[in-house]
Amino acid sequence: MIHQYKSNGYNIVMDVNSGSVHVVDDIVYTMIPLIEPLIEEGVKDPDTIKAAVLNLAGISGPEQEITEAVDEVLELEKNGQLFAPDIYENYVFDFKKRQTVVKALCLHIAHDCNLACRYCFAGEGEYHGRRALMSFDVGKKALDFLVEHSGNRVNLEVDFFGGEPLMNWQVVKDLVAYGRSLEKPRGKKFRFTLTTNGVLLDDEVLEFANREMDNIVLSIDGRKEVHDRMRPFRGGQGSYDSVVPKFIKTAESRGQKKYYVRGTYTHDNLDFSEDVLHLADLGFQQISVEPVVAEASDPYAITEADLPALKEEYDKLAMEMTRRRREGRGFNFFHFMIDLEGGPCVAKRLSGCGSGTEYLAVTPWGDLYPCHQFVGNEKFLMGNVEEGIVREDLREQFKCCNVYAKDKCRKCFAKFYCSGGCAANSYHFHGNINDTYDVGCELQRKRVECAVMLKVDELEMEQKTE
Repeated sequence: MIHQYKSNGYNIVMDVNSGSVHVVDDIVYTMIPLIEPLIEEGVKDPDTIKAAVLNLAGISGPEQEITEAVDEVLELEKNGQLFAPDIYENYVFDFKKRQTVVKALCLHIAHDCNLACRYCFAGEGEYHGRRALMSFDVGKKALDFLVEHSGNRVNLEVDFFGGEPLMNWQVVKDLVAYGRSLEKPRGKKFRFTLTTNGVLLDDEVLEFANREMDNIVLSIDGRKEVHDRMRPFRGGQGSYDSVVPKFIKTAESRGQKKYYVRGTYTHDNLDFSEDVLHLADLGFQQISVEPVVAEASDPYAITEADLPALKEEYDKLAMEMTRRRREGRGFNFFHFMIDLEGGPCVAKRLSGCGSGTEYLAVTPWGDLYPCHQFVGNEKFLMGNVEEGIVREDLREQFKCCNVYAKDKCRKCFAKFYCSGGCAANSYHFHGNINDTYDVGCELQRKRVECAVMLKVDELEMEQKTE
């Protein structure tokens, strides 16, 4: 499978199955879609392919250049870097047979919040249920569950989530201490993450987090007017001025590493690249701003009609990032980060985040759900921290959720980068975890194109400085 496009003056060709990326001249760019069907039909003879290409319209240039270009393309095909076959579908069956181990938990340490974010999927922290704080006893049982069901896995991930986790700060600290006490005797290593809106972030919290948290996620949407419109206090006043100085201090105290500011854009700020650049101008170097996922009836929901403008915004952002990087003012944008050489293992490329299998969410009272976005929907209640998984049928459903289970993914060039997208979004829009969130897919494809272009530009810049 081939995907090719033009961006920032580059002719980019992606061979989906091999993961190879090529920057080619105009002749090769025009030629590849002509050669691909011949290869698929089993034509291998170079002379036959050259004759066919020369007889096809649309390729200009001296005959010698065209035939040499064909030789280049066929050499890449021979080396498995173009028109590579799909060798991964059978791997899915092996993956299904593997013993399921739990690697990560999202601890809903607080079903409560001190903000009233207008787009909150969790209903201001309540998850459409009741306000509650996780007790140390429930959290302790959750960590015990994780250790017991992690198999030979050494590194375990725990995200303190909410609501707002800092509303239950003492329990967070106590659970970190308990987790550390398990590491040496059980041969495990905990990587803790704290996700916070920053309202209660102070020097004591920061000192502890810098010592114990592998990552900190800081919620901010961008420009003051954008942030305050969507992330107000319950009294209606904006929270921007309250949290920004704390977030700047956090980023600087962590050496601009192992954190990121995470925002959400909506229909109300389709010019979201300005919010990303605003955050960069504040000094943040690790940035994530992603589209809201909302019901079509919500006034701030992203619609299909918004897609052309949003794609232009991603292109605009990518171009600005190349410019800033060349000026020595670069920053990372989470959705443009891509590894073209190593990247995730095959299992991750096929099955994504591992929700419902390797990754689970835990409510304040100890219930287990496939992920935080399913919390509150009892159809997806998988068990609890005392009894473990009692709905093996649900786990098997999520275990089978992969790019080959989704018809829309099979022919998508981005399938090994997005891994089939979000199961929760698929369910919320189609009632089926094996479908896709179509608006999200369109934006993901554009983000992959931008990410690849940025990587190509980075490599070119490195070559010029050698």
